[in-house]
Amino acid sequence: MSKSSPRRSFGRKSGGTITVIEARVHRSSARNARLAFILTAVIVGLLSAVVAASYIHPILAVFVGALIGVPLGGLAWLLVRIWPVLRLLWWWTPEIGITTLLGVCWVQLVNHTSTPVTLLVVALVVGVPAAVPVSRRFLVAWTWCLIVRHRLRVCFAQFIIANQSGSLPLILWAKPTPVGERVWVYLRPGLSLADLEGRLDRIAVACHASTALIERASDRNAAYLRFDIKRREVLTAQVGSPLVDVIDPDTPATERIPATVPTALDLPDIDVPTVTLPTQGKPTGKKPPATTSSANGSKPTAASSTDADDVSDWI
Repeated sequence: MSKSSPRRSFGRKSGGTITVIEARVHRSSARNARLAFILTAVIVGLLSAVVAASYIHPILAVFVGALIGVPLGGLAWLLVRIWPVLRLLWWWTPEIGITTLLGVCWVQLVNHTSTPVTLLVVALVVGVPAAVPVSRRFLVAWTWCLIVRHRLRVCFAQFIIANQSGSLPLILWAKPTPVGERVWVYLRPGLSLADLEGRLDRIAVACHASTALIERASDRNAAYLRFDIKRREVLTAQVGSPLVDVIDPDTPATERIPATVPTALDLPDIDVPTVTLPTQGKPTGKKPPATTSSANGSKPTAASSTDADDVSDWI
């Protein structure tokens, strides 16, 4: 007779584990921690020994260098070793801070007020921001900023190829925009802007948005990028105009005079003034022929003169 194993809700086994830090990241941090310990201990120990040798015996200076280098190397090992945990805490820093603040406020409120007053204050704190449209939109916008930071982290962990050590980019901060959210990200070695541009459609799906854009946030550092998550279009909204009140709604459309907009100038219809050119040389007492320009601005042809010059005037 088979014995059924106990199961939790939703079909999960009771002996399951939750992965907080991946094994590849764990091994990489351990290797980097050992290297940091060795390098820090050796470099700091040698420098301390050289400086101490100027005051005490060289053999004693070696022990002094070891006493200074080993603790500092251990501190470097600790910082590198717990870096994955610090990065995890950085991702959840806003949520941890908000939860801690709400918990402290709740404890202080319960300890200093009665139950009816406590319930009244909680109802006001929760109900007033939810009822006022301005505060409600403010809270919803910043809530989406917190969600987008985690959704981008899921994108980097699931389908965006990182380096061999498995270190994910550092998601710095996010703020709301009129169309969605803007997130600043610092890439680690192994990724570039070109690698992310081909996956913007997947990023938009993961962030529950319509589109996603990416561009460099710094001209000097290619690893510093900016994501723009778009959820709505603000340019398609209808804007009221005061000109609508000027038009009488009872006026039939056939009696309304359409506005005509000039498209071009008709140059042949413009009158061009005639210009008289002075003659050179000795005046002959005869009126010089008038030159006119054409209406389209072309160069006029020379007018033919029927009167011949008198040769006797030049002798």
